[in-house]
Amino acid sequence: MLCKAANRVINRNEPTFLEETCSRILSFCNSNSLKQGISVHSPVIKLGLHHHLYLNNNLLSLYAKCFGVNKARHFFDEMPHKDVVSWTGILSAYVKNGNHDTALRVFDSMLISGESPNEFTLSSVLRSCSSMGEFDYGTCIQGYVIKEGFDQNPVLISGLIDFYSKFGLVTEASNLFITKGNHDTVTWTMMISSCVLAQRWVQALQLYVDMVKAGVAPNEFTFVKLLGACSVHGLNYGKLVHAHILLRGIKLNVVLKTALVNMYSRFQRMEDAIKVSNLTPEYDTMLWTALISGFAQNSMFRKAVSTFHAMGVSGIIPNNYMFSSILNVSSLMLSLALGQQVHSRVVVTGLEGDVSVGNALINMYVKCSDNVEDALRVFRGISLSNVVSWTSLIAGFAEHGLQLDSFHLFTEMREAGIEPNSFTISSIIRPFGAAKLLPQILMLHGHVMKTNLHEDIAVQNALVDFYAEFGMLNDAWQMVDTMNRRDAITYTTLASRMNQMGHHESALHIITDMKNDDIKIDEFSTASFLSASADLGTIMTGKQLHCHSVKSGLCKWFSVLNGLVNLYGKCGCIHDAQRAFGEIGMPDIFSWNGLISGLTSNGYIPSALSTFDDMKLSGVKPDAITFLSILSACSNGKLTDLGLEHFQSMREIYNIEPQLDHYVHLVDILGQGGRLEEAMEVIQTMPFTANTSIYKTLLRACKAHRNIPLAEHTAKQGLELDPLDPAFYILLTNLYQDAGRHYLAERTLTVMKEKQLRKNPSHSWVQIRDKVHVFVAGERSHPRTNEIYEQIESFEAEFKKHGYLFQGIGHSYYHSEKLAVVFGLLNTPSKAPIYVIKNSSICRDCHNFMKFVTQLIDREIIVREGNRLHSFRKGECSCRG
Repeated sequence: MLCKAANRVINRNEPTFLEETCSRILSFCNSNSLKQGISVHSPVIKLGLHHHLYLNNNLLSLYAKCFGVNKARHFFDEMPHKDVVSWTGILSAYVKNGNHDTALRVFDSMLISGESPNEFTLSSVLRSCSSMGEFDYGTCIQGYVIKEGFDQNPVLISGLIDFYSKFGLVTEASNLFITKGNHDTVTWTMMISSCVLAQRWVQALQLYVDMVKAGVAPNEFTFVKLLGACSVHGLNYGKLVHAHILLRGIKLNVVLKTALVNMYSRFQRMEDAIKVSNLTPEYDTMLWTALISGFAQNSMFRKAVSTFHAMGVSGIIPNNYMFSSILNVSSLMLSLALGQQVHSRVVVTGLEGDVSVGNALINMYVKCSDNVEDALRVFRGISLSNVVSWTSLIAGFAEHGLQLDSFHLFTEMREAGIEPNSFTISSIIRPFGAAKLLPQILMLHGHVMKTNLHEDIAVQNALVDFYAEFGMLNDAWQMVDTMNRRDAITYTTLASRMNQMGHHESALHIITDMKNDDIKIDEFSTASFLSASADLGTIMTGKQLHCHSVKSGLCKWFSVLNGLVNLYGKCGCIHDAQRAFGEIGMPDIFSWNGLISGLTSNGYIPSALSTFDDMKLSGVKPDAITFLSILSACSNGKLTDLGLEHFQSMREIYNIEPQLDHYVHLVDILGQGGRLEEAMEVIQTMPFTANTSIYKTLLRACKAHRNIPLAEHTAKQGLELDPLDPAFYILLTNLYQDAGRHYLAERTLTVMKEKQLRKNPSHSWVQIRDKVHVFVAGERSHPRTNEIYEQIESFEAEFKKHGYLFQGIGHSYYHSEKLAVVFGLLNTPSKAPIYVIKNSSICRDCHNFMKFVTQLIDREIIVREGNRLHSFRKGECSCRG
């Protein structure tokens, strides 16, 4: 069509008319980016208009828009005459193409040619300076701006604000904005953008208010920037900005729609995001990408995939960002098939060498494929691999258990001239630590110290975690002490590792360290502290943490609520545990496991089994931890057949392979039911090597049923594994005494003494007013020991008066649990329950003592031994013993 029009123009042969018509055609094509406009180039040459500067400038712009900067540069070099528009046109083409180094060289050539730049030229140069990190060059441009009297030009004020913002100098940008008056929409928008970039969210919103008060109308780009600030201020702010868009009648173009979709997606409002996207028919690649990313962020993976297919049907060709988003979905879904389909589309589109797509492919293959060679093959095909490419590959190898290969890749990366960033280091320290590669970690630490990464908090936290996991707590604390800035992750990491090592009291002391550093306790640190309180049995500390979580709004987090269920379950407050569980909207596997475990350990066997049924009805699939609690419940409740049924269902129904701990419970279940030979057969046929724990379990069952021959055989098997474990001798001694074989009991004790084996003294502890008091069997080191002993004697005198059949054996006076309970009774309010933790099983005499104490006085006594609790109330124990 345009060619025919051009031919008609030539045939008329009227110079003025020809010139005007060509100009109109080129202007129209230029404004609409129509490639057909290039067909006018030939008539321009034939008509002798190739010296016409206006026409050439239009052609230059059209070449840049439709055929890229290389074609435009070729045309530019052939132009017989050039003016400031010509130079600005080719310079801005390089800037838009991201070739900022060439753009600055073109600017130098322009100055050498004697052509003076205008505000648009200088604005493009400032963009290149900020992208290249050329701060000094940019300040020279500002000097030129002031010298040439451009310092009041709104285009250049906007450019300078953007320049300073990109270098993080928001104060300088703000001063520049304040000192230059009469700002237009672009300048206001640029200042708002700079505040958003610097995460000065309140200032950005205040600027918008000031902009409206100043009578300057915001445009769609202003609102795009404001929506970025709403990510911190919350959904209500986002809705308010959306309302202002509607009130001002701002045209909902595709850029603004994309910003609104991003905002609603961030706040899990995908229905609103979809509504916004459908308000107008215009869609582009970025809007489709925003929708797919939104679905992925909200774990709506099927929607993300169907949206990708819908985009293909619409005829829009995916770009590198789109492919990266859908590959991220594949990684989150762990769907290798989807990732491979997308990979084939990438190859067809010709983007397999693109670094962002390549990085997404590497990430997909390391997460979805069992073969790391797939990821390595993609990596080798990337034309210019960057630090993200290397990091993804290195971390992928480490996650697949190939830590040494990962370390070799790290060395290769440095040899290739690519310097690792903080994410590279922090992402490989954890798997290296799990593999116990201490020399490699120390080498990484040395590399960190030689670079500026030693001040990066993510790297420092990873190193703290490594040293703590390795049990090198002094090194971990030394690392913490050298940090310029610590955050909640630093202390949560330490608390979590200390809990794993059993240093629960030290973990709770971290609360003080966080307060001293003015660091708020978040949901993750709260969960760690609740875990420490639960394992230590410090119910008062746990309740204080509960109060804090309510006041600070942390009770809405799963980790905190699950921590509360665990705390109250382990401390005997089962009703509080059930109340915390009831506050969880959608309980997960950890929630159910915590409640079932709490019910089991507190002796609520029917309730535990009923809760297990409720869990299955809710659609939550039990895991190996669930079955440990269920098997324990069957053991404590002497439900032999039901226990066997649940054990068999693990593999047959739930495809869970029983582990050694499950077999220990199975042996206990059979032992409680008197089926001792079957229990021994389980030990002999199970797919694991027996440990001392399983033999002790069977030996206790032999003691309960007075099966001396099997007990002697079991003890022999156990002692072959650990000849220095006194527990076997003690269990045998007690069995002989119960069976009236006193000479065998004495002989066993003699053998034990000859081998110089001694039972580790048991100890118990109780928390009184935020202080933990520890009592050790047989010791009199506590300052109130005499008072405690007097109270014990007073209780036993009362027992005799009331006719209770209790006669404590002499040494039971010194048992740690009895000392802790009596101390608690002496130092707590009259109605307060007593919580005691013991590191070994409670003896029969102490058990009877506590039953009789609660018969005399209206108090509840809770004693925890391992994972089992004894709740004494009104002369009864929850264990029914």
